[in-house]
Amino acid sequence: MDKSKMIKAYCLKTKEKDVPMHDAVITKTSRGGYMASGNDGKGNKMAAILGEAKALQAIKDGVAKQGF
Repeated sequence: MDKSKMIKAYCLKTKEKDVPMHDAVITKTSRGGYMASGNDGKGNKMAAILGEAKALQAIKDGVAKQGF
């Protein structure tokens, strides 16, 4: 998998920025936004709010699964 296409997020536990998200699942919020949840590869949970274009592109590229 191409690391440049992976969703990057902030890890609250380790306080690191731009950490690649593994096992990402894109879900749709009740207000119509998109959210990605996954882990950092070390077991720490991560979440990121995404725009529609970036969320759909991540699903198309195969770096995230569709959860809606």
